[in-house]
Amino acid sequence: MTATPPDPRAEYLRRRDAHLAGLAYQERRSRTLSNLRVLAFLAILAVLAAVLAHAPLHPAWLLAPIALFTALVVRHEQIERARARAQAAVDLYRRGLDRLDERWPGGGRQGRGLAPPDHPYAADLDLFGPASLFERLAGAATPIGERTLAAWLLAPAPIASLRERHAALDDLRARLDLREDLALLVLDPQLALDPAALLAWAEAPPLLEPARARRLHLLAALLTLLCLGALALAIFSDHGALPLLACVALNALVGRRYGPFIDAASGRVAAPRRTLSVLARLLDRLDRERFTAPYLLDRQRLLAAPPDGAAAAIARLVRRVDWLEARQSPLFVAVEYLALWSLHWSLAIERWRRAHGPAIPAWFDALGEIEAITALAAYAYERPLDPLPELLEGPPRLLGDELVHPLLPGCVANSIDLGAPRRVLMVSGSNMSGKSTYLRTVGVNVVLALAGAPIAGRRLALTPLALGATLRVEDSLRDNASRFYAELARLRHLMDLARRGAPPLLFLLDEIFHGTNSHDRRIGAEALLRAFVDAGALGLCTTHDLALALAIEELGERAENVHFQDELLEGRLRFDYRMRPGVVQRSNALALMRAVGLLPAEG
Repeated sequence: MTATPPDPRAEYLRRRDAHLAGLAYQERRSRTLSNLRVLAFLAILAVLAAVLAHAPLHPAWLLAPIALFTALVVRHEQIERARARAQAAVDLYRRGLDRLDERWPGGGRQGRGLAPPDHPYAADLDLFGPASLFERLAGAATPIGERTLAAWLLAPAPIASLRERHAALDDLRARLDLREDLALLVLDPQLALDPAALLAWAEAPPLLEPARARRLHLLAALLTLLCLGALALAIFSDHGALPLLACVALNALVGRRYGPFIDAASGRVAAPRRTLSVLARLLDRLDRERFTAPYLLDRQRLLAAPPDGAAAAIARLVRRVDWLEARQSPLFVAVEYLALWSLHWSLAIERWRRAHGPAIPAWFDALGEIEAITALAAYAYERPLDPLPELLEGPPRLLGDELVHPLLPGCVANSIDLGAPRRVLMVSGSNMSGKSTYLRTVGVNVVLALAGAPIAGRRLALTPLALGATLRVEDSLRDNASRFYAELARLRHLMDLARRGAPPLLFLLDEIFHGTNSHDRRIGAEALLRAFVDAGALGLCTTHDLALALAIEELGERAENVHFQDELLEGRLRFDYRMRPGVVQRSNALALMRAVGLLPAEG
């Protein structure tokens, strides 16, 4: 019996409503605490007025309302944090419902800048930017996870990795509590995550050589003990304060001597301080989750590696940084000179960095991979009918059954079958008939499949493929390059990928050599497609040029013509967006020109 797929809408509605109730409760508590704070403050003013009026009231009576007011302030801040968290949770599930209702474009992170400008398919398939695949997928809580997710979309993974991701995705699909916790930890307005600053700090050269740092640590401990002993003598003996003053002066000299080291140590760690706090919380939350998939368990074990695991180590560093920052308080001036406070904690932070700094990049990699697969699991949860792809080995193959574009609601399904012997589909058709959308549908589903995500359609079976496209090649005024020259440069890149052959290339060429004449286009396109096929590539090519469509017959059974067509009904063009075998037999260009008023109507 087939299991009933989950109902993400019902679960999101239930959770949104529960958090709305929690938000209303916290707002009522916040208003009550605000009113009590006002009353406590008025009580302070009343007692103060009574004391100043020489009433038989001791000033100590002020302590009670002041203590009450302080307690109310602290409690109100706690309630405000709870209220902000509840609001963030409500917004989280509202965004989830928007995704289910296809109202998500413009409401998420778009991943701008995550793809190199010369990437062979990122811009062509709208992987990043407004209403992009990344925006639809982006459920990663941190920039670390976002970069990992982007890397998965930008490069196909080997089969072994994809199978690991599939198992991990199944493990994570229903873990809504984990996804909620990870999202809310980073949505906390009091926290921020800047991995670049923390990585720069972790990988920076040491401020002191280890041997010198150990000697300085021993010296600082000795001077601290001497100073504390001198303080004890000053308090409990008749030796006076002279030994204590001498020790304080000596500590001041040492502190001045190593002031640059202290400033450098505190300055380096100041930038990633807030990153450390949120990172410790994220790692602790992941450490408490009980995974079953080997992919997730391996990364969890890396984060929990001896002696005490990443979460505990980061939390310990946070405490050391907080103790170092305590020196900013005027109350710590005496402690600074008596105990060399800043020097001790600066040395402790540097010891931590020597011990754990080299592991931070690996911790970030593990965190990013868990977050990226969690984002794919959320996507799979929200699209329960979308199947995982079938991963094939052997000669290049791409077999898709009733594929649709995952970002286009109501997209008409079409299929594809490329392998041996058929290597190329030449897609002809009139304007607006669906040729480019078909190429994007195939391309985006291949990207999803080779990232480890479900595909949009009935079935997709494929071998690992390198993807390349010319759907959105543009000219460049800055680089003095025409569109035709830019297309040539892209095609040269794709040919290099095809000749590399590992994995084989899947090319998606839209209106090939559009910027040249029909004669050159036919000769060049025929030679190019033959070279791609000879290099072992698979692909699709669209064209308006019927001569080019007929020219691929030279490739024999390795190429096939398919087309999209339209009908002119009552003066209006109708499209069904369904792919058919053969070459298109009509053009709608003149009809479109008449429809927009560029040409007079017929008759």
